Amino acid sequence: MLILSSWVAHGHVGLSAAAPALQLLGHQVTQLPTILLSNHPGWPHVSGSPVPVAQLAAMLEALAVNGWLAAQDAVLTGYLPTAAHVEFAVDLVRRLRALETPPRVVVDPVLGDNPKGLYVPRAVATALRDRLVPEADILTPNAFELGWLSAAPTDTLDDAAEAGRRLSGRCRVLMTSAPVAPDGIGVLELDHDAPRLWAAPRRAGVPHGVGDVFSALIAAGLSTGAALGHLDALIAASLDAPHLRIAEAAPRWTAAAPLCPRPRRDTEET
Repeated sequence: MLILSSWVAHGHVGLSAAAPALQLLGHQVTQLPTILLSNHPGWPHVSGSPVPVAQLAAMLEALAVNGWLAAQDAVLTGYLPTAAHVEFAVDLVRRLRALETPPRVVVDPVLGDNPKGLYVPRAVATALRDRLVPEADILTPNAFELGWLSAAPTDTLDDAAEAGRRLSGRCRVLMTSAPVAPDGIGVLELDHDAPRLWAAPRRAGVPHGVGDVFSALIAAGLSTGAALGHLDALIAASLDAPHLRIAEAAPRWTAAAPLCPRPRRDTEET
């Protein structure tokens, strides 16, 4: 699998969350970093800068010449710091799709979150919506991102399902942070079948990087229930820790059983 996303020297977000989680499950990961940072920007001090698109292009050419692009069974895009990085992602996806065996394309549209709103420049968000999202086989937005991409509300499950339908005609949508009132959170899956909801209690003390791991597990071909089984166990082992305990808790979360969705009648309730 090839992942195009952010990388941090300390902690587990972006590539630094997705790659070790997948490797512990036996997957080979090719990593293209869009930005190099000391740590997640939520900490008091952070240093780093985007990787120039020209450098990424040169790295991609080296991978191609070495014969490693054709072996990619999936491509996942995450944080893209500029509109030029979005265009690079579009070109990358189209190049891989032209291979004899096209990969699965998963787009994690990293745009923002509630209540802060967009935390990327509007030019990046617009390019991602108009250029990259249409290339996705699977889309993994949070509630804010789905609302922004679809120009529709996502405040209730019914709202979110309708917003997802605006995009699910061309791809499978897995909306994280689904509104499961009053003290729950979930993942709402929307494709050509009836909506499916996986729900869990809302927890305090969850470290950053959960969404990155989820998108990576989906890109690796795991079912939603299997991915959430691993993720639920990893979260439980990481509560109140400064970072996800990907390595320390590996024997526990890698062996976790899949989670089951709620019955359909619950998925349709608000």
